[in-house]
Amino acid sequence: MNNATKMAGFSADELLVLTSVLDELIPPSADGRLPGAGQVGVAPLLDESLQKMPDLKAMIAQGLADLDRVAHERKATPFAALAKDDKLQLLNEQGFIFPLMLQTYIAYYQHPRVIAALGLEARPPHPTGYQMPPNDLSLLDAVRRRPKGYREC
Repeated sequence: MNNATKMAGFSADELLVLTSVLDELIPPSADGRLPGAGQVGVAPLLDESLQKMPDLKAMIAQGLADLDRVAHERKATPFAALAKDDKLQLLNEQGFIFPLMLQTYIAYYQHPRVIAALGLEARPPHPTGYQMPPNDLSLLDAVRRRPKGYREC
């Protein structure tokens, strides 16, 4: 894959596979309150953010192509059309899923719809911060009673 290909956006086929993969990585909640990562539209956000990481984008694009190719070979159907169990089986065989997961979580939990569903304000945490309940420092008492596990130098 040359540099121009690495920097290009995902193709329509890759976005279809990616959207399907994203809904397996972060599926919709059973109660419908939280959407799946594919449903909420994380694929275009990932496409945009991965422009800054061409090597990672190339690895993910190759992984998506391989995933779809294997689905066609084994099940004679595109990955997006597979049953959930078949999708999960193929995903467990892929090496590009871990780095994709990290990027997916970052994009998903920044999405305004997800933030609202979690009951948070769509704003940066700084400078006003978020209210935290007071810590129960008595939980550290057992640790404080232990002898030193090191020696002074």
